[in-house]
Amino acid sequence: MINPPVRPGARSRAGAGSRLAARTLAARTLAASLPLAFLGVFLFYPLARVFALGFRPLAAGGWTGLAETVRGIGLAGLLVSSTLQALASTALSLAVGIPAAYVFARCEFPGRKALSVVLAVPFVLPTVVVASAFAALGMGRGIGTVLAAHVFYNVSIVVRIVGTAWANLDPRLGEAARVLGARRGPPLAALMLRLAAPAVAAAALLVFCYCFTSFGVVLLLGGPRVATLETEIWRQAVRLADLGAAGLLALLQLAATGALMTLYARLQRRLSTAMRQAPAAASRRRPRTPGRWIAVATFGYGTAALVALPLAGIAAGSLVLRSGISLGAWTSLFRNATGSLFWTSPLDAGRTSLLFASFALVLALAVGLPAAYAAAGVTRREGRQATGPSALFDLAVLLPLGTSAVTLGFGFLVALDRPPLDLRASALLVPIAHALVALPLVTRSLSGPIASLDPRLREASAVLGARPGRSWRAVDLPVLGRAIASAGVFAFTVSIGEFAASSLLARPEFATIPVVIFNRLGTPGELNRAQALAMSTVLMVVCGLGVVAIERLRARGPGSGEAF
Repeated sequence: MINPPVRPGARSRAGAGSRLAARTLAARTLAASLPLAFLGVFLFYPLARVFALGFRPLAAGGWTGLAETVRGIGLAGLLVSSTLQALASTALSLAVGIPAAYVFARCEFPGRKALSVVLAVPFVLPTVVVASAFAALGMGRGIGTVLAAHVFYNVSIVVRIVGTAWANLDPRLGEAARVLGARRGPPLAALMLRLAAPAVAAAALLVFCYCFTSFGVVLLLGGPRVATLETEIWRQAVRLADLGAAGLLALLQLAATGALMTLYARLQRRLSTAMRQAPAAASRRRPRTPGRWIAVATFGYGTAALVALPLAGIAAGSLVLRSGISLGAWTSLFRNATGSLFWTSPLDAGRTSLLFASFALVLALAVGLPAAYAAAGVTRREGRQATGPSALFDLAVLLPLGTSAVTLGFGFLVALDRPPLDLRASALLVPIAHALVALPLVTRSLSGPIASLDPRLREASAVLGARPGRSWRAVDLPVLGRAIASAGVFAFTVSIGEFAASSLLARPEFATIPVVIFNRLGTPGELNRAQALAMSTVLMVVCGLGVVAIERLRARGPGSGEAF
């Protein structure tokens, strides 16, 4: 049998295709290895040391010693209180956030874009600023204030995740349902809620995880009678120096959050498969009935007003002293009026926060960009229903999202204490922890735009002789510029407001703005409180500007990505 002749051009194209496939496989392997190495050193190894400490009571005293430790720390009560407050916070956040998500996703009304930014601000606010906001409103300490703060803090998560799902649903589904006899009102609303069920479940899991590991809100607003696993880990490790008890608590918390993150990763893959990629504006309609306008006024303007009220209370509280309206808190910010040896200038703290946030931004992008390329390669090759190593990689990248910052800081202290990783006295521990906290958000915001890149453009570039670096600069970077900028702003904003890990790792000479705010709030005197609110106002403005920048980058096109 005589084979037909092969044209030289076809042979060259086939050779170029095979070389491109080999390069792509090598690039994906390298892209996955870099974030895994980073996570191995700064996440898995510290968590393994925490695991070992968690078994110390059992190793030291057997089952009797373990039982004594469990009784001594009141483990059963801590588990019950942590779970109940997280469940209540999640239920309230869903009750407020789901109607607001529908209004912002499916209705076009005046001020919608500006109010969307207002709703997004709380997510990036430091917990000490949120605590300052509720303190400025005169709310007392207790479980009710903790629940209200959690709703304020997490409603933006529900609006973003559920709202994105509704905005990406084909609007013809609702029209088809009405043609088939579904009436407006409860029947149609039940159908829309069922279609968004994976998004609701994902939002509920993420909110529960955040509330279950909440630290600053519970510590500052809960009062002495409200204790959770997170605050008890901090108390045992910092106040009582009982590393065995702290390790046991952290071990149990990690087991719970690890299971939650596994479920969240599965829901995210299912959700991404179900959603279409289309302009969200196509799903929005201007309200035409009085009922629709009432819904917009209640769940659109009303929810934004509830979020804006504590934010306004921060700025107003910084101007109110017993003597009346005054700029005394602002003018005395940079003066050590009490002569305290532990006083830290806000300028020094601000400089430290900017340096840490800049380092965390670079590190989060350096690790998150390869992780996003690896995740995008899995998406194109296997779809979102990835299994085996692909699913494990997704879970590994998401794990910092479910690891409490206090546990992470605690793990740093007990693991990075000997050469060649003796970093206990290094200021680098804080920005490394911040980069870990921001890594899942950076990866999530970049993987979508990377997966949407047309691979034929890179193939054409390779056929024309461009090396991988040149192809990336010429093909990928122009499309991904907005997504990279958005992810960088996100990492910077998260870092500049991070409090939990900083409270454990930051040395006095490297105190960040959230740590200084916490110290001011814990110092008696109305001037100290007003100064804390003044610094919280500055931090709130910085975080708000970050949210505005992210939203503008997202609005300019598909290369902006999503954060959750």
